[in-house]
Amino acid sequence: MSTLFIVASPIGNLQDISLRALDVLKSVSLVACEDSRRTLKLLTHFGIRVKLISCRAANEFQAATRLIGRLDGGLDIAYLTDAGTPVLSDPGAVLVRFVSEAGHSVVPVPGPSAFASLVSVAGATDRTLVFDGFLSPKAGKRRSRLKELLNGGAAFVLYESPFRILKLLSDLAEFDSERYICIGREMTKLHEEYLRGSVSDVLCTLQQRPEQKGEFSVFVSAYPNGGVGTAGPFRPYCSVSDD
Repeated sequence: MSTLFIVASPIGNLQDISLRALDVLKSVSLVACEDSRRTLKLLTHFGIRVKLISCRAANEFQAATRLIGRLDGGLDIAYLTDAGTPVLSDPGAVLVRFVSEAGHSVVPVPGPSAFASLVSVAGATDRTLVFDGFLSPKAGKRRSRLKELLNGGAAFVLYESPFRILKLLSDLAEFDSERYICIGREMTKLHEEYLRGSVSDVLCTLQQRPEQKGEFSVFVSAYPNGGVGTAGPFRPYCSVSDD
């Protein structure tokens, strides 16, 4: 029986990869990946030479069949997505299911995750947490799902692009402007930044910038103060024109 290793890769800083992940990547006969260019950059940085094969959302069913054939032939395989832990807003679920049903071992190699990293610095004590990834870019569907999440009684984590972050926060502010949030921008990268406070405070801060840059991860607590009994770390003066 062969093994498919599900390997977490850095979300920004390449030094975040684990020693075990490097050992696995050096030992396998084949690496399946979401984007060969991104994975090749990572492997080259650590001096690892191994054959790559594409396994992305658009071809995951076909790729899974090909990879099972390689596993049947006795090869061990590692799977990486572009950044972070596979399956969390990334492909990989179909591959895992097909490979496990074919009788092969599927083993996680844990490591970087924007989701877990953000929660660790959010400064909230919520016990129940929902991960919802990217919401629909369509306003109606986005707002409908936000209402469900806000009324669900649990904290939740979303991912958002720089092009839609203000729309997301504006919707959140309309529904509950005092809910405590923590936003991570460009996490683990050179210009990483974390903003904590009420929805209205964080929205105010971002609205005063000429443009939004980088990828955003958004933690939303179920409580106005994050459950820690404070009014929030910052409350900047904000004056935004309605024009």
